[in-house]
Amino acid sequence: MTAILYRNRELVQSEAFVRFESSLRDRGMELKVLPLDKLAAEGGVELEGVKLILSAGGDGTFLSAARYASVRGIPVLGVNMGRVGFLSENRPEDVVQALEEGNLEVEECPMLTATVRQNGKEKTFVALNEITVHRQGAAMLGVEVKVGENALPTYWADGLIVATSLGSTAYSLSAGGPIAFPGSGVLMLTPIAPHNLNVRPLIIPLNNSVRMKFHSRDSQVVFSADNVNFNMEADAEVSVSLAGFSLKRVRLCKSNFVNALTSKLHWGEDIRNSH
Repeated sequence: MTAILYRNRELVQSEAFVRFESSLRDRGMELKVLPLDKLAAEGGVELEGVKLILSAGGDGTFLSAARYASVRGIPVLGVNMGRVGFLSENRPEDVVQALEEGNLEVEECPMLTATVRQNGKEKTFVALNEITVHRQGAAMLGVEVKVGENALPTYWADGLIVATSLGSTAYSLSAGGPIAFPGSGVLMLTPIAPHNLNVRPLIIPLNNSVRMKFHSRDSQVVFSADNVNFNMEADAEVSVSLAGFSLKRVRLCKSNFVNALTSKLHWGEDIRNSH
């Protein structure tokens, strides 16, 4: 059984989606077509018996699918029906052909788990790309960070991103962080609009824990785990570490990370490189 997950209900009525679904069924594939909001409401029970997930949409859809798939060990293949599509990098027609020919490979992508402690309670989140804390109001945010047992100088900034190597091309990149090849085995601490000129992104080993406390004139701090957001109390504590499971990301054998950087993000685009 293969599940197609989507977020936008208008998508399933589009010509591209109908053609994609029909092509798969014509090749004898047994399909479930599931909206992500239904999965959220039912706790993912609809994924019982599913062996492969096709994430149809953009990267936001892929990140949501990853949360359900990773804890269940179900491989996910991204189908680009959005815009940039760095995680959902594959055209629908290429996916159909690759599934028919078996021209696929699976890579293990680390997942992060974050625990938010506040008011004597704990909430746990998982993320594929990044965990982010951000100021809620106009005043800058102070973030005390411990990497393992090592205390870092307090970050004074709009916020702080803890990104995986796969997430290095997402929010962290926009905030000035480095690009890391998938599977690099690192985490990146990237400050968002830091107030100090001498603050730079920091690369740490993947197996390190990251603990955060906050100094804020506002009563709350914004917490994000990929595309899940909520406001936590300013005296909350956040712990980030490697999850005990990974995402099985399915890729077409012809896909290439450097090609994705140049085609999707226009890396190195220069008139002098056209010769």
